[in-house]
Amino acid sequence: MALGKRSPSSAGTAPEPSGGTAAVVAVLAIAVFMSSLDLFIVNLAFPSIGEEYAGAELGSLSWILNAYTIVFAAVLVPAGRWADRVGRRRALVVGLAVFTGGSLLCGLAPGVGWLVAARTVQATGAGVMVPASLSLLLAVVPQEQRARALGSWSALGALGAALGPVIGGGLVEIGWRWVFWVNLPVGVVAILLTLRLVPESRDGARGHRPDLLGAALLALAVGLVAGALVEAPDWGWASAGFLGMLLAAALCAGAVVARSFRHAAPVLELGLFRSRTFSGAGAASLLYYAAFGAFLLNTVEFLTTVWRYTPLEAGLAIAPGPLMVLPFARLVAPRLISVLGGVGRVAALGCSVGAAAQVLWLVLLQVEPAYVTHLLPAQLLGGAGVGLAIPSLLGAGSTGLPAANLGTGSGILNMARQVGTVLGVAALVAALTVRDPDPLTPFRHGIALIIAFFVAAGVVCVALLAQRLRPAAAVSATLPHARPQETA
Repeated sequence: MALGKRSPSSAGTAPEPSGGTAAVVAVLAIAVFMSSLDLFIVNLAFPSIGEEYAGAELGSLSWILNAYTIVFAAVLVPAGRWADRVGRRRALVVGLAVFTGGSLLCGLAPGVGWLVAARTVQATGAGVMVPASLSLLLAVVPQEQRARALGSWSALGALGAALGPVIGGGLVEIGWRWVFWVNLPVGVVAILLTLRLVPESRDGARGHRPDLLGAALLALAVGLVAGALVEAPDWGWASAGFLGMLLAAALCAGAVVARSFRHAAPVLELGLFRSRTFSGAGAASLLYYAAFGAFLLNTVEFLTTVWRYTPLEAGLAIAPGPLMVLPFARLVAPRLISVLGGVGRVAALGCSVGAAAQVLWLVLLQVEPAYVTHLLPAQLLGGAGVGLAIPSLLGAGSTGLPAANLGTGSGILNMARQVGTVLGVAALVAALTVRDPDPLTPFRHGIALIIAFFVAAGVVCVALLAQRLRPAAAVSATLPHARPQETA
């Protein structure tokens, strides 16, 4: 079938890939790899950016990361709905184009404010391309190959996040702006491959516009919580400013939920949360990514400030952990699912392994550099935990999605991951600002925080995911089939 004449499919029928399933999965994985890579690639660029933009401290620099993550989270669900309506391949191409353009603007930014603004453009593109990519995968890949494809897709996403500091450390040696410009050739190639290999897919029944006001309220709620956590050490945890920001965040979140009951195409499809598996995967993902985001930033900050590693040395020191992700996601996790009796138990195991890695690092933490005997074992163990947990969480949440909600459901799951990252990074920044004569004290607090997030994620997995998955039809039956139309 010629590319230009390919007829879009409904969500219920799998369109035929022109380049083969493996090639299509590889192309779709580029999108999640790029978006995850840019979530953490800036970590090792912070010192260089701070030197160029005088007066920028960790709290202000953290917004280069948080602005990306907050906008990413807010865009995901409306973008997933939009992709369902206009065509998932079309949405993926638009997302890749906006992301690539935003990357160009990031590299040209003349100041921190401009850089944060450019990161919001980049995040908007990422927020469009990720749910389009995942929903295309679920629509295109045959059911019997879907588990393996999901494992590859999510593993590459986790690998991108974990490799962010590694690649960033190497590029900073050339110049921090190359941290963003590296996306330009990759983005162009990804657009061309998507147009050439990926078939179109859409849900023709969806005609309502996404709730953009709800998305803005969600972004504001997450941003207020992150801001409160970042400013709390200076303002005080009982200060009017801190408590006021939390109250404002709660009001915004309440408004999002209220609109979700009334809007025809809400940010949160509340019916999906009636599935214990879907809601459990979302909650566990939020907690897990809070730990994951805090873990990466904590490691980078420790290596560059306590052990005085250069950005390149820190990136290379982190590298062995990400190398464990793909083999554990592709080879070990699928086998453990059958051995342990479900993805929920494998996800809980991954959370436990992540917590154990941080306990080991806490015990071995010292001021004098001792990479091979102290940090490396924790890095390898942590990478194995990532490879077990992340694909299992995504698989648990995605398997029961109704066909008509592929874009929306995948957007909600990814939103939970991004919100978790924002909260984890903001909480870690608050922990690292603790003033103490012992330089290890702030990092001990950070590690304790990370362990708590990992353990909480594991508890949710055991409580809500250690069960037989509900079929898509059962979840679909809980969704309202008609909502009153509301204009924003």
